[in-house]
Amino acid sequence: MADYHDDLRLAHVLADAADAATMDRFQALDLKVETKPDMTPVSEADKAAEELIRGQLQRARPRDAILGEEYGVEGSGPRRWVIDPIDGTKNYVRGVPVWATLIALMEAGDTGFQPVVGVVSAPALGRRWWAAKGLGAYTGRSLASASRIGVSKVASLEDASFAYSSLSGWEEQGRLEGFLDLTRACWRTRAYGDFWPYMMVAEGSVDICAEPELSLWDMAAVAVVVQEAGGTYTGLDGRHGPHSGNAAASNGLLHGELLSYLNQENAEG
Repeated sequence: MADYHDDLRLAHVLADAADAATMDRFQALDLKVETKPDMTPVSEADKAAEELIRGQLQRARPRDAILGEEYGVEGSGPRRWVIDPIDGTKNYVRGVPVWATLIALMEAGDTGFQPVVGVVSAPALGRRWWAAKGLGAYTGRSLASASRIGVSKVASLEDASFAYSSLSGWEEQGRLEGFLDLTRACWRTRAYGDFWPYMMVAEGSVDICAEPELSLWDMAAVAVVVQEAGGTYTGLDGRHGPHSGNAAASNGLLHGELLSYLNQENAEG
């Protein structure tokens, strides 16, 4: 098995640099925000953080490719770093502390590119999570100050906590009825949003979560953390990994039921 310790250490260094840049502009009264062609916001902090990470990667891993939300893909080869400089930009620009920098390393394999290293750093929450293939998943302040995390053992939906981002996407995809039926079947539902539900699944405080529309940079880092914590991460189509344009994550025990509910409308249609 490949040794990802050095890549994981590098990802932490990148996250440290990004945290300093993003926190410096968080809640700044003069923060510049633009609207991208897809009508989502991008701040000067998004761009600065990605430029910073790209610059360090180009020096430390010049042979690796880089894919980022703001500046696209650069390079090619069997190793690709995938970056979301600020996951939760809408929260960031409004002063809500639920946002994170997502950094993942993906490697080419028999089933295409799969994430093998992931760091999720949420400095405004004072939290960081990370994982590497075969090494487990952790949370803490640093590699030297960390606790291993694992998913819950909840085996019944009526005892399960379900986290999601919003209702609109489910309605647009014709999945709203199945989604609502799932919320009724669960013990508790909360719309935490963005990266956070996946990290809660990984550390066992939430049992299932899902989102109807996502990009690769939203998913690569969180997917490996969930998987290394003992959970299951697929698309709504059941395909393992962050490749389906949407996501379902669970402790594994509830994954079949999760997918069944969220595909209910498609099956009836």
